[in-house]
Amino acid sequence: MSINFPLLLVIAVAVCGLLALIDLILLAPRRRAAIAAYQGRVDDPEDRVLERLNKEPLLVEYGKSFFPVLAIVLVLRSFLVEPFQIPSGSMKPTLEVGDFILVNKFAYGIRLPVIDTKVIEVDNPQRGDVMVFRYPSDPTINYIKRVVGLPGDKIQYTQGKRLLINGEPVAEKLIGEEAGSLGSATLYQERLGQVEHTIRKEMTRMRREPGGEWVVPQGHYFMMGDNRDNSNDSRYWRDRHIPQELWGMVPDDHIVGKAFAIWMSWPEPKTSNLPNFSRVGLIH
Repeated sequence: MSINFPLLLVIAVAVCGLLALIDLILLAPRRRAAIAAYQGRVDDPEDRVLERLNKEPLLVEYGKSFFPVLAIVLVLRSFLVEPFQIPSGSMKPTLEVGDFILVNKFAYGIRLPVIDTKVIEVDNPQRGDVMVFRYPSDPTINYIKRVVGLPGDKIQYTQGKRLLINGEPVAEKLIGEEAGSLGSATLYQERLGQVEHTIRKEMTRMRREPGGEWVVPQGHYFMMGDNRDNSNDSRYWRDRHIPQELWGMVPDDHIVGKAFAIWMSWPEPKTSNLPNFSRVGLIH
């Protein structure tokens, strides 16, 4: 069962805030009145009695303690930066399995938590951005891919595994074979917009027949993984041969944010391996 963490966080903040408000408006004045009445009845008030009269109910005490912490987490996670962990190899070699990344939540506009309604426009995704979004076929799952096509673009992917945008081949330069791949994987330096990054192709393998042509609708984005032959992405739009993978292009209201940094890697947390910081750096 999928857990809606943003919703739980909003509920927790609301409950803790309500408890703090009830204490401020109702309970705290009653405690102060009880203390004043006690001090008026005795000449030498006892500290233990004053402490007992001023003691907050346990539930209120916990609510007031957790409220500022949860509120800060909600603001940071919803409007500024959210951490994610990479679960698959679809973005290799840019992102490896187990990388912990940071995602800028305001790069593409300020959105309300839970309902994801954009309330403040900031900027639009740019070609070459690495973007986190909610998987169109199951919005409870977050995906990460690279922005290849913008609204109105014509995208082509040839039988020879070349990417064309609006009829122009995307610039790529051969780097060499991937170490340990026995010659099956080749690395290229690709340039999308202002972004240069490394992509991976397996010339002897293909997830599906590579040829295809798509036009990106308004308000949508065409996404591809850097690990071109091991990525379930927008190339599977309207493919009648694999209906289970029909998800296509990403609508604007499914955008989560722009991935900008790796801050830790932990490929195998269930083993004795410890997290490492060898891959810390900005994402290109």
